Amino acid sequence: MEVRSVEFAGSLVAPGARPPGDLPQIAFSGRSNVGKSSLINVLLRRTRKKLARVSATPGKTRALNFYSVNERFFLVDLPGFGYAKASASVRRSWRTLVEQYLEGESRPRGVVHLVDARHEPTVIDRQMVEYLAVRELPTLVVLTKMDKLKRMERERSVDRAVRLLGIEPEQMLGFSSKTGKGRQELLAALDDLLGSGEEDA
Repeated sequence: MEVRSVEFAGSLVAPGARPPGDLPQIAFSGRSNVGKSSLINVLLRRTRKKLARVSATPGKTRALNFYSVNERFFLVDLPGFGYAKASASVRRSWRTLVEQYLEGESRPRGVVHLVDARHEPTVIDRQMVEYLAVRELPTLVVLTKMDKLKRMERERSVDRAVRLLGIEPEQMLGFSSKTGKGRQELLAALDDLLGSGEEDA
């Protein structure tokens, strides 16, 4: 896949609200501070004029943000979860918003779940992957910040995540927002989730 056009299409802030169009969707999830905004900006080659806002304060995304890519699909940026400073009521509202979206009629074709390569997947990461499996949503796990690890550490990080999350090695990719390594592999995986049937110029 070649990214030719990207436009912000709208946000959903209320549970049960309809997406801003009928394009197929792929959602991106992950804990706050996992590097999701940076990854999205690098993936879509929007590093100068950033689409997904990179914040020094994690937990800023409180809506489902839809980006139209090539007028072919929506990349959906889900609120980061696990932010300790958010109140319990705010965390519950995020959870309700995300769960109703993932379980609704217009649910995504698949979910890309991000995990920090430097650390073990958390209990919440495991719960999220299990939840997606129960809902039969195709899931790809992407290990972020791979550039911060040495080669042997990267291999151990992948093996550990596969084992702890109970997924197949084919469901795992490494990514570095700093170097861009893993970008083409992730775009190819999105093509697979969408069911590639057209040629990208």
